[in-house]
Amino acid sequence: MQNSSDDDTGRSEDSFVDTHGVRVFYSRWQPAHAKAVIQLAHGVGEHTGRYEHVGRALASAGYEVWADDHHGHGRTGLHQHHGDHTRLGRLGPGGVRDAIGSVHDFTGVVRAARPHLPLVLLGHSWGSLIAQIIVNLHPSDYDAVVLTGTAHRTLRHMNSGNLNTRYDRPGATGLEWLSRDPSVAQAFLDDPLTTATPLMKLFGPVDALRLLGRPAPRLADHNDLPVLIAVGSEDPLGGASSARHLAADYRDRSGLTRVTTTVYPGARHEVFNETNRDEVITDLIAWIDRAVDIPN
Repeated sequence: MQNSSDDDTGRSEDSFVDTHGVRVFYSRWQPAHAKAVIQLAHGVGEHTGRYEHVGRALASAGYEVWADDHHGHGRTGLHQHHGDHTRLGRLGPGGVRDAIGSVHDFTGVVRAARPHLPLVLLGHSWGSLIAQIIVNLHPSDYDAVVLTGTAHRTLRHMNSGNLNTRYDRPGATGLEWLSRDPSVAQAFLDDPLTTATPLMKLFGPVDALRLLGRPAPRLADHNDLPVLIAVGSEDPLGGASSARHLAADYRDRSGLTRVTTTVYPGARHEVFNETNRDEVITDLIAWIDRAVDIPN
């Protein structure tokens, strides 16, 4: 473990070497007195810095937030690729399997630091697919799960094509699918630590197929996890129909009894960067308070 560094935003930074030998960089937002811990897993082509407002809001509500830059992404990716920004998003040796394993390694780092606090796994987009896979394998490692911008991981219910098709027009950035707020797409394009290269091109078709699957049968026999699925109705990755199929699988196939689905009308993919982002974060805090039984 490296020495951590702090800044004046309430965020500290650190890194660890995972079981695959990759140095993984992460950020942490800490309240004065934490009531629970949230491990945040970001989406493809992005990094934890895009969640500064989420980390601050959750820390203000008493939640300690830990968020890593996954293999190939953000500071981790730059370190892997020796500073070559054009390689961001490329996962490196081990591909999707090692990237998923690294996120679970990070769970071990978080648990070791905060062994007595409830742990919530929050995954967005690709991070939510990673979270689904990890929960299938290690359901007892978490006290609650939040999946945003997510989808039922099947070819029928998850769009693997051009996610901006419905928003394409002359002058489009290609990222209008992210949010109704046009500044979000522009900020993504201007960010030196992001890449707009599609997942299929970054990972390749064989590795991309490793993201497919369904909730495991009888998960509730190991841990009846509370699960929140939150998506925008206009999210082209999956949207409301895909989210409801996923929720049904968690209830009927996995046996989970506390599955909540929230669909935000008109919202697109990045619910934390939508025009109603404050509502989304407020709803998230209220749900986690209930899920891990935090007293008012």
